[in-house]
Amino acid sequence: MDFTCVHEVSSGACEDGGTVTYKGVDRGIQVGKMDRLMMMMMIWATLMALLMAAIISQARKMRRSHKRARLPAGSPGWPLVGETLEFVSCAYSPRPESFMDKRRLLYGKVFRSHLFGSPTIVSTDAEVSRWVLQSDGRSFVPSYPKSLMELMGKSSILLINGNLQRRVHGLIGAFFKSSDLKAQITRDMQCFVQRSMSSWTNERLIHIQDEAKHIVFQILVKGLIGLQSVTETQFLKQQFKEFIAGLMSLPVKLPGSRLYRSLQAKKKMVTLIKSIILEKRKNNRGRTPLDVVDVLINDASDQLTDDLISDNMIDLMIPAEDSVPVLVTLAVKYLSECPLALQQLEEENMQLKKRRSLPGEDLQWTDYMSLSFTQDVITETLRLGNIISGIMRKAVRDVEIKGHFIPKGWCVFTYFRSVHLDENHYDEAYKFDPWRWKDKDMSTCSFTPFGGGQRLCPGLDLARLEASIFLHHLVTNFTWVAEEDQIVNFPTVRMKRRMPIRVRRKT
Repeated sequence: MDFTCVHEVSSGACEDGGTVTYKGVDRGIQVGKMDRLMMMMMIWATLMALLMAAIISQARKMRRSHKRARLPAGSPGWPLVGETLEFVSCAYSPRPESFMDKRRLLYGKVFRSHLFGSPTIVSTDAEVSRWVLQSDGRSFVPSYPKSLMELMGKSSILLINGNLQRRVHGLIGAFFKSSDLKAQITRDMQCFVQRSMSSWTNERLIHIQDEAKHIVFQILVKGLIGLQSVTETQFLKQQFKEFIAGLMSLPVKLPGSRLYRSLQAKKKMVTLIKSIILEKRKNNRGRTPLDVVDVLINDASDQLTDDLISDNMIDLMIPAEDSVPVLVTLAVKYLSECPLALQQLEEENMQLKKRRSLPGEDLQWTDYMSLSFTQDVITETLRLGNIISGIMRKAVRDVEIKGHFIPKGWCVFTYFRSVHLDENHYDEAYKFDPWRWKDKDMSTCSFTPFGGGQRLCPGLDLARLEASIFLHHLVTNFTWVAEEDQIVNFPTVRMKRRMPIRVRRKT
């Protein structure tokens, strides 16, 4: 038997007794060496690849660990609930910022906590908060408690991001800044205020918070959806009251629950608003906008559906319906406690009234905004009252601000109240002092009552206008004695007894 063996062997016989001829042994040895060399090179390359992957992974872990080490100091609190219970307990107290003050002393102005079910970085640092507010959707997106997000819906201007958010916010913001709307708001506010105050008799007990809410809601629904029907306005007001009661409720949608009842109320409001939108699309498209719905249905894009518009009209009612009445109410409280400020406010407004006393000549919005001390009173009320105590955002990527690491998925709570009441920014910060704003720049990062960045409240100028009109007619027509009342700061700012005053008409 004669064959060539290509195996690397030294000598021997085949199993069948035949003789093995060692032809091609050298070639076989060479081939074997090449195979082994290739295999060793492959093994070596694999080991090097694994080693490099391990090095890169370890480097990433070390960088991540290093960043984690730069997490602000703080405490996660109790399992599951974190520090939420203590935060809420302080929020109901006369000094809700005490929760922050305690931790600022321990950890600094930026610290970590666990609030409302999420790991949270709390900022009481003006620069850090401003950076967060100015950031776009690539770094932070809005974050709210689950019940609030459920009620607002995914298409809410308070939740949407990117081009759609900028488009809706820009359209609404431009309309709110228009001189035509300001003139309309001025006429309507004067009309409703005068009508309401005409029934105020001497020694009558007036609840400022109720009066302001009633007046502002009528202006609000007219400016948003063009609603003027008394019956439909009253229906919408009742449903909105039911709706807003569930904003800070437990996220349980079972029939009979607070959240379920609020959702049902929203459905009824949406049905009414959609019918108004449908009517406007048939008859009003292309005409000069008289309200926000007109503005949005005139938009040429197909993004602004009836569902999106109706949902956002309700969502815009949330801050607008509450903020202006509370601003007016707190201003009356602070003025009642500061006779010198009240006297100067009254003198300034009486001078305006005398200058514009010709029959049939109404005051214009520029007249009200020219009242410098009145504007300083409103500014100081915003600072001291903190109608919006803070804003929550969620990080969509790892972010570092002033050396503070904020991991992706964590919330950031920019707490305005602590900044507004910081003695480093404001002397005697807990004192109502409207004179502090004379020639003071309000654009600094230490004053953010309306938020900031691309989500800056579009109605801030209208809020000042409406408050100015109410205060003008109040101080030029009445004197009053305020009864004892106190501020409640959670879940929203309000007066416990709705700010009762006993009025007397000026002669």
